[in-house]
Parts: sequence; C-alpha cells; structure tokens
Amino acid sequence: MRRKIRLAFFVRSAESVPCPCCEKLLIVIGSRHRLWYQSSGGRLILIIRRLRCESCFKIHHELPDMLVPYKRYDAEIIEGVLNEPPRRDIAVDESTLSRWKLWFFMWVVYAQGCLQSISIRFNLSVENSSDRPQSALQLLGQFVGTADGWMSRTVQPIANSHRWRHTRSAFMSTFI
Repeated sequence: MRRKIRLAFFVRSAESVPCPCCEKLLIVIGSRHRLWYQSSGGRLILIIRRLRCESCFKIHHELPDMLVPYKRYDAEIIEGVLNEPPRRDIAVDESTLSRWKLWFFMWVVYAQGCLQSISIRFNLSVENSSDRPQSALQLLGQFVGTADGWMSRTVQPIANSHRWRHTRSAFMSTFI
C-alpha cells in the first residue's frame, strides 16, 4: 500500500507577538500539524508553532492570517462562500457550505460585539451610518469594511485579543 505524500510547510511569524491574555513573552514549546484545504481541493500540511506564555502559562498556536481558527479551509475560501454573490468554483461539499453559513450567522453577532469592544478599548473609529445594517456582512463592514479580505480582518483582532470562542462541541440527539 502506497502512502500519499503531502507537502508540509513551516509557519513562523517574523514579528514577536506578545501573549494575547497578559501581553508577556511567548516561548516556543513545540509544533503541531494543521491541515489546510485549498479551493482547488488540494490538501497541504502546515506545521505551526505552539507557544506558551511565561507569565500566565496559557498555550497559543501561531496561525497565519489566512486561516480561521478551527476551520480547515482558509479565510478567503470561506469569505467567498459568504459573499453575495457566492463563489461557485470551490471544491467543497454542499453540507460543508451549509455548516459554514450556519456557523457564520450564529457567529456574526458575537464577532460584531467583539469588534465593538475592541474599538472602544483602543479608541478606534468605526464607520457609522444612520442606516441600519441590512445584512450580516454590513454589520461587520462597519468595523472591517466590505472589500476583499474582510474575513481575515475580522478574525485577526478577535483571535489576538483572546476572544475567539472555542467552537468544538459534541452534539447529542435523543432517540424516541
């Protein structure tokens, strides 16, 4: 039996990023593999660093800007599916597309609240219009704009401020 060999890429930030919880120094304690699906359907393995804060001892993973935490596809692909009109050239099952849309519409209100909190904390200006936002994208657009890359611009401050909700959960169903 032959094993399929996949390319692996090491991910390492060029800048020194402080702990998102207490802003102290992060120390590299190892690495882990992270699967990344491309829009063409190809798969690559990213080797990302595991970092531990020397002060609060919390462990963080250094993700590149293109990834969304807990998602295997990159932000550009997920963004393309959520845009109006959605991209149709992505090699993804319909069930995955439905899960992304459901996740997004449940997450967008939380994300908007996080971005609002971050903007108040750092005294950042927010595009405020008198019109009430009509869609979930317009809700986020007040903070990050609606140009290409809005998903990455939304994810990065939320993850870096340690406000990203853990999305793994067990689903239980009752049998009658």
